[in-house]
Order: sequence, then structure tokens, then C-alpha cells
Amino acid sequence: MDAALLSDPGFWGGGGSLAMGGIAGGLPAEVDGLGRVFFQTSGSGGVPKWIGLRKEALLLSAAVVNRHLRVDEEACWGLALPLHHVGGFGVVARAFEAGCRLREFSRRWDAVAFCDWLAAEGVTHSSLVPTQVHDLVRAGLRGPAGLAAVVVGGGQLAEDAGRAARALGWPVLASYGMTEAGSQIATHRMDSLDLPYQCAPLPVLPHWRVEVSDAGLLRICGPALFDGWLEPDGGGWRWRQRVGEWHETSDRVALGDRGLTPLGRADGVVKILGELVDPEAVERELAGDRLLRGEFCVVAVADARAGHRLVAVAESADGVEILRKRLDAYNHDAPGFRRVDGPMLVDPFPRSSLGKILRPEIVRNYGLSSSSPA
Repeated sequence: MDAALLSDPGFWGGGGSLAMGGIAGGLPAEVDGLGRVFFQTSGSGGVPKWIGLRKEALLLSAAVVNRHLRVDEEACWGLALPLHHVGGFGVVARAFEAGCRLREFSRRWDAVAFCDWLAAEGVTHSSLVPTQVHDLVRAGLRGPAGLAAVVVGGGQLAEDAGRAARALGWPVLASYGMTEAGSQIATHRMDSLDLPYQCAPLPVLPHWRVEVSDAGLLRICGPALFDGWLEPDGGGWRWRQRVGEWHETSDRVALGDRGLTPLGRADGVVKILGELVDPEAVERELAGDRLLRGEFCVVAVADARAGHRLVAVAESADGVEILRKRLDAYNHDAPGFRRVDGPMLVDPFPRSSLGKILRPEIVRNYGLSSSSPA
């Protein structure tokens, strides 16, 4: 879909519904006139479902983010994410809400071309995923002088990568959000650009109420929350209305005076030798200046004796060598249940359209039932 079509006031004022990227068989008649925008996600067990958000909710989210990032009608939002994801859609909604310019990076992702495009188009605000920021840093590209803010979502941008980006003039701001929230829930403030980059805690945006459940999971309540979803029903789709003010997510977080700290998904935690372990937390411990997250990952593999074991995987031969040295030092001091096997080489990593590493596919498709290192 062309981003320009979503900049038409007729779209936002109309009662028609739209499935971003297209839905097999089309939208059911019961939701076609509800004024909803649907985004595909994976439900429990990987079963696809479509999250429905009111157009008014998406515009409210856009307005809050624009105020948070000091966007006005003189600004220019630069779109470099796919429209069928809520992150890319949100960029278009923010440009419409602010009445400012929108420019679309319509070619295949390329860090050098993107950097040149930003400067040529006078983009002031953009949104990227961590993989894209890693590419800019690895290429040693400097951020254009007119760029005011780059919101990084779709995964956590680690501190080493964020500080490297800031050193090159990229005004990166960490954010945390989800499809069910129509975009961002918590995002660094603009004045945080005057401080060393930290990936958390993140200030919660003012349209959200948040709390932590007894199980340690984030619960959210607010006017931008999704109001239902479509799930498979035979050969079609069935609309399910969300019930209650609050939505309990599958994300573990910590809440404090300074905001929200993401701790990973509850379904990502595994038991090793009877202890709960988060592979992504171990991954963060292993990351460093020479090896950024996104260039390697830590996956959990089923193990008959221990329940699971951790395996480090790199995407390049150079990464394997760096990771091998890291593992030697890390495993020397780590307790047995947090030690990491490997490293193994998988080139290239399977990734989503937003550049997220698909860890289950690595485990499934690359023979990681074996403990032999690369």
C-alpha cells in the first residue's frame, strides 16, 4: 500500500476497516464498517491473529508521540519501516496528525543510501529497528545535522550500540511498544539526548496506565488500546471483542520512579538444571563494542539431562572468533545453569521483515540439537 493513501483525510474520517498487508479471504462483514485497522501478529503457539485498533486510537497514539518528540508542522517524518507493521503505520499517522511532511524511503534497505536520503529530504524524525541502527554504526555513517530524533523500536537497542550511534551523531531514543497498544507505551524523552544513552528505564507515555501483575507481567490500560482481534475460524475469520479495561501482556517488566524496564517475554524464559534463565539476558551480558546484539544471539535448545542448554550463534566467521573469546571468559565465572555452548555459525540469520532474529527457526533448522561448536 502507498503511504500517501493513508495521508488522505478521507481514510481517517471514514468508517471502513483495513487489514494492513491484506488478509486471506478478506475481512469478515461484521468488522468491515467498524473503522478499524488490523495488523497481523502471532498468537499463542504461533497461530496468526489480527489485532484491531480504532482509527481514533491510532491518531491519539500519534498525537501523544508527536508531543513527546516535539514534532510540529515544520517537521518531516521519514518512513523506513514496512507499513503493514504498526511501527511503520505509526510514522504515517504521526505525519498526518502533525500536518507535517512525510517522506518514504521506498527502496530496499541500504544504510548508505538511507543516510544520503535523510539529508536530501530534510527528514527531522524517523523510526528504526535495532538491526538498522547496527548497520549505520557498522558502516561508520554520521547522522545528518537536521535529524532531531530516531525512535528505535521492535526490540531493545543495547547500550553499547546506542552509545556508538550517539557518538556518530544519531539521536537515537529507546522505545517500548506493541501492536496491541497501537505503537509506543514508553519512550525516552528528547532531553535524554543530552545524557549517555541507556536502554532503560523508559518514561511511560501519558495516555497509558501501567501495572505489574502478580506473575510479573505488564498490564496496560488506556484509550489507544486495541479493542478486539480476528482469529481463524474454519476457512475464515471470527471477531473477538476484548473484555475489560486492562490488557495483560506476555512481557515481563519492572516499574519504578523513572519508568519502565523491559525484562523480556515470559514465554522466552526456560528452565536449566531447575533454574529459570532468560537467554536474551545472557545475550546482553555477552554483547560488547566488538560484537553488537543483532550480529549474534543466544538460543535455548532442549536437553534431556538439563531441560535446556544455551547455545551462542554468530552470523559471520569473524563473529564466531570474537564470540569464542567472550565465551571462554564468560563461562569461567558463570554458574553451570547459565553457561553457554558454541559458538556456532549460521549465515545468514533467519529474520522477520523488521529484521528481528527468528530464534526458533535457528533452533529448528540448523541442527542445534547437537552440542558441537563451530
